[in-house]
Amino acid sequence: MNLKNHLIFTLYTIYGILLKVMASKGKVRGISGQYPLVQNVTVTEGGTANLTCRVEYNDNTSLQWSNPAQQTLFFGDKKALRDNRIELVRASWSELTISISDVSLSDEGMYTCSLFTMPVRTAKAYLTVLGVPEKPEIDGLTKPALEGDQITLTCITQGSKPAADLRWFRNEKEVKGAKEVNASGKTFTVRSSLNLRVDRNDDGVAYTCRVDHVALTQTTQQATEVLEVHYPPRVEIIHSLAIPQEGQYLKLECVSKGNPSPDPVMWTKDGGELPDLDRMIVEGRELTFTSLNKTDNGTYRCEATNHLGTSQAEYVLYVYEAPTTLPPSTTPPLHPIPPDPTALLGTHASDPTVTGNRDPNALGQHGTDHALIGGVVAVVVFVTLCLIIVLGRYLARHKGTYLTNEAKGADDAPDADTAIINAEGNHAHAEEKKEYFI
Repeated sequence: MNLKNHLIFTLYTIYGILLKVMASKGKVRGISGQYPLVQNVTVTEGGTANLTCRVEYNDNTSLQWSNPAQQTLFFGDKKALRDNRIELVRASWSELTISISDVSLSDEGMYTCSLFTMPVRTAKAYLTVLGVPEKPEIDGLTKPALEGDQITLTCITQGSKPAADLRWFRNEKEVKGAKEVNASGKTFTVRSSLNLRVDRNDDGVAYTCRVDHVALTQTTQQATEVLEVHYPPRVEIIHSLAIPQEGQYLKLECVSKGNPSPDPVMWTKDGGELPDLDRMIVEGRELTFTSLNKTDNGTYRCEATNHLGTSQAEYVLYVYEAPTTLPPSTTPPLHPIPPDPTALLGTHASDPTVTGNRDPNALGQHGTDHALIGGVVAVVVFVTLCLIIVLGRYLARHKGTYLTNEAKGADDAPDADTAIINAEGNHAHAEEKKEYFI
């Protein structure tokens, strides 16, 4: 009997131990799954932030969201703070999600999700609010600026968080500016300066200040100013003919660039007024000759003026005679005349206005050159012929000579046989007959 009771007691003890072990394992598993999980959130000022808290295992324990001031926003599905911007998105035993609309910089901070177990377990998520920079403004531009002025353009933007970056562009090309950042509460004020020494090439150029910021993903914040630069005029004369000839039509155009525009321009000839207004027509910036003649030769000046200065340019006009056409010849020339290469050189070789002071008789100088070359060639040919003649005579004088048998006694003999016989004798006083071979 005692043995039986002892056995039963032992079995109950083992069973109780097994129950405790199983209960402790289940409790540990529940505790390990009852930790809230959250994530940090970044939102642009004015946007909507969603805060989510989840648990893997929950034994009907409530979840709660609190703001950085430890004010309860939602306890389960119950709203605790009267703020119309805060709404419930989803509430269950495993998740509590809320939304905050129209987020401001004051909403930034650490938010807490609490799981009310014993003890209470919490998780923290940081809400980051990005401050959107305001549209930039450009200061320091004076209109109009004068050529040679030193100006400083300053671009300013406020309200950025973190501090924005400012970039300068001259038309479409980026240029470097000097950046300055100042904190103002939770936001930053950013300035960028650009120093310029303006000239006529800056007239009409657009300078743009552009804001770069992480909050500006879909929109661009920038400001643009167009420079207006005043400068004195510069003048250039463009002519329609390279070689003006009698009877031709000639147009001179006075091209002047200045701001303000130098209108009108003034034409003069040789320092005085234009002499023949019937053939010289002035229309705006153009001077037109309807029919050129020799009396039009001279120096023509175009002058342009604005309130910053005066500029002038000159054109030296020399009118050549019109070419005459000869009747065709029926007799071909003994020696073909090669074409004048200077006629194919174009206006660069014969244009008297290239330098403005070229000799009007420049075309006749080519004929003088050809005559000089011909004279030199004639002298060379003559000297060569003289050398040939002298050399021939020299060679002829030094050739070998001989006497024929017939010549030795031909003067005193009546026939050839006698001449041969006489030649065998001593005819010392007979005249020698010579034959030369060249």
